Amino acid sequence: MKFLRVGICALLGFAVAAHGGVEDWARAVLETGVGLLFLIWAFRFYFNEKEQPVLSPLLSPFALFFLVGLGQWSFRATASPFNTRIELLLLMASLIFLFLFTQAFHTLRDWRGFVWFGMGLGFAVGVFGILQHLTFNGKLYWFRELRYGGIPFGPYVNRNHFAGLMELLIPLALVPLVLGKVRRERLLVVCLFAVIPIAAVFLSASRGGIISLCLQFSLLLYLLVRRRGLGGHLLAVTGVLLAAIWIVMWLGVGRILQRFSSLQSLEVTEGKRAAMRRGAWRIFLDHPLAGTGLGTLQIVYPPYETLYDGKIVNHAHNDYLEAFAETGLLGGLCCAWFLAVLLRKFISRFRQIDFSFAGALPLSGIVACAGFLVHALVDFNFHIPSNLWLFLLMAHLATAEIQPPPTRHSAHHLRNPD
Repeated sequence: MKFLRVGICALLGFAVAAHGGVEDWARAVLETGVGLLFLIWAFRFYFNEKEQPVLSPLLSPFALFFLVGLGQWSFRATASPFNTRIELLLLMASLIFLFLFTQAFHTLRDWRGFVWFGMGLGFAVGVFGILQHLTFNGKLYWFRELRYGGIPFGPYVNRNHFAGLMELLIPLALVPLVLGKVRRERLLVVCLFAVIPIAAVFLSASRGGIISLCLQFSLLLYLLVRRRGLGGHLLAVTGVLLAAIWIVMWLGVGRILQRFSSLQSLEVTEGKRAAMRRGAWRIFLDHPLAGTGLGTLQIVYPPYETLYDGKIVNHAHNDYLEAFAETGLLGGLCCAWFLAVLLRKFISRFRQIDFSFAGALPLSGIVACAGFLVHALVDFNFHIPSNLWLFLLMAHLATAEIQPPPTRHSAHHLRNPD
């Protein structure tokens, strides 16, 4: 399944580099790439009788959510069949993507390769974001004009989505580092992979990102206290935070505070956010069962506008309320089922964790998902394909049964069954 792992990582890297995969051309590449990977897997599966598909418990609620949207489109129970169809294509690609990496990542060796990829991606994007912050000329990648405005950081047009990406990647380096599961010769590299993305989140001036990151640190410490006691873990967390703060101070606290103040006028105001939440809730109350249709908030929102500022509202800046507004109770229950499965499976895994490197992986997954889910209260990261796919992958990491590497005895037995 190496081709699947390579293809999955390539698609994730492309999605991040292509501004999160939000543009039509980027979505087309992602959806086509997933389709090709699925065809290759299906062809191999057909000719390999010994291979059996693996089904994640997260697939069922996600597939049912897709069926809710499909029902909206099929029965024209949507304010815009075209917008719903576009969202359905992305959901179908996401569902296939979840299925594919369930087949691709089984053993500790498989996940170890992904961890190195994720840490490297977080470090590279974090460095790019810092360099852009220091040399920003008002353009993405220093040459692409911002046609529709935005507050960019790194490859993302919206700095909050950059922070959402970092929330998912930072725990891959942070958790093994805190648990002391990093070899001495790799310690400096892993420290950099943790510290640079954390510093980049602070430099992005994303309030939601910073708060979510702090909650991730708090959750990690709480889980460690529940199982092992605080011990040296508090010292490790403190060391990582101090290193990130030192980098921020070295780059200039004054410039960072100035960035916070200068972005306030460009950011969506608290009053506007509150108005969008009220509007999304009223949309749900008017369409409580099946909502207005996937991807239709921008179309149905204007009559519910209570604080007009001349800007188009395409998302509610609260993924939960937006899901209820667009899919009603049917979609909301699917989302609740997904989160319940994620929590239940992790709790059962957490009771068995021995805090080896394999045990650190589900802890990384749940810490990443927790920060991302908190950030969803004030933003719309679930509508960014790169962040959505990485969230699904981290959710699978939090719930997957990671197979240990074969011992020498078992490997010898497989080679010599007689």
